[in-house]
Amino acid sequence: MNKFIGRRNELTLLTALHKRPPATFVIIQGRRRIGKSRLVEEFARDKPFYPFIGLAPVAGITAQQQREEFARKLKEYFGLPGLKADDWGDLLSLLAKQIKHTKGAIVLLDEISWMGHDDFTFLPKLKNAWDTQLKQCEHLMLVACGSVSSWIEENMLSSTEFIGRITQRIFLKELTLSECNEFWGPYKDNISAFEKFTYLNISGGVPLYLEVMNPTLSAQENIRQLAFIPGSLFLKEFNRIFIDLFGRKNEIYEKIIRALVTGSKELSELAVALNTKTSGWLSTRTEELIAAGFITRDYTWHIATGEDSKLSKYRLHDNYLRFYLKFLEKNKNKIERGSFVLQSLNELENWSTIAGLQFENLVIHNRDVIKTLLSIDHADVVTDNPFFQRPTTKQKGCQIDYLIQTKFNCLYLCEIKFSKRSLDASIIDEVKTKMMHLNKPKGFSCRPVLIHVNGVSAEVIESQFFSHIINFSECLT
Repeated sequence: MNKFIGRRNELTLLTALHKRPPATFVIIQGRRRIGKSRLVEEFARDKPFYPFIGLAPVAGITAQQQREEFARKLKEYFGLPGLKADDWGDLLSLLAKQIKHTKGAIVLLDEISWMGHDDFTFLPKLKNAWDTQLKQCEHLMLVACGSVSSWIEENMLSSTEFIGRITQRIFLKELTLSECNEFWGPYKDNISAFEKFTYLNISGGVPLYLEVMNPTLSAQENIRQLAFIPGSLFLKEFNRIFIDLFGRKNEIYEKIIRALVTGSKELSELAVALNTKTSGWLSTRTEELIAAGFITRDYTWHIATGEDSKLSKYRLHDNYLRFYLKFLEKNKNKIERGSFVLQSLNELENWSTIAGLQFENLVIHNRDVIKTLLSIDHADVVTDNPFFQRPTTKQKGCQIDYLIQTKFNCLYLCEIKFSKRSLDASIIDEVKTKMMHLNKPKGFSCRPVLIHVNGVSAEVIESQFFSHIINFSECLT
């Protein structure tokens, strides 16, 4: 098994919970491949550990087969012969009896939504087993996790049956840049930040996508092997994600994702792109994609008060999905035939534009590091997010990559650029226009900040226009 990297805060939290004598019930959510079960495995590696994994709900998988798989694992762990798998209540009761005298046991119900997919008795019987038996087991930690966060949200976190029973909820996000950097191992100090970001622009901070990278190869060669040869991981991953998570309804979610590939959209713009109406249906589906960890809803705000506006945009913050839809899908048949030859990423149509959007995601995911580099105390931040302003008769529209507002009426307008070459003076006029269009209340300061990777020209530095010029490669250390 690969070296475990990151998740220090989550491991610390799980350790503190496990030390408590009462049994604990923990929910772990997050995107597919984000490392939910891997986190539990790492935490439980020196403890009694009993993982149960649901069967993917593909055609032909029945509720009976889910129970039989659970029974098979019970037999494997505890040597129990002749188990019947007709009732979840019996199976969970048997589990409780076996671990009752095993102090500090960790029980993992992995892909719990699959376990209860076609059996409406599963959750009520899990609740009863917890109430009557499992919570009596000293230092037991029962962990439920799954990639279908919307199912967990609706059936467990928002269910009256589980109110007061869930001890802790953990939502796993992508790894930080410093954690991502660890995947280059002993080679990390000899590889340029630009090369690392080239790979991260595709993988994001998703642990599995970083684990499969070969640090002895260039980013270009890693991407070629993982995406542009027949049967490669990134070529197959898209369908696995949507079929596993959303089953027969996957096409609805795919359409929303596709509409966000070229940039953020308001709900009304999203409805137009999908040729539908702004409705509860669309809002529900977008919220489910947020819960699954694939898109984000970025609220803009009223600068005068610091309060969120009703205006918001949905952003595709998953770098892999955008890369697949923009570059792999259209070439998939050629790739599978072995007739697509990738000589350079730059020969892919619109690569530089898409790489810029991907890089913005990395920066926004690691916004706390930006605030630290700007010497902004977190307690002094009123709000921060990508910011947009609609055009009206009194103001022009503008889109700001990332805006920070502090208690001292100071705005940090951050321009984010990913370029193979150093940035020239044209960036100054671009940011000046945004500052001029921004509807800034009286008494507010506005400091322009440039975030880059591959340097800026002497002309940009000598202009002293930017209050801060941040080399984002510093965030990798």
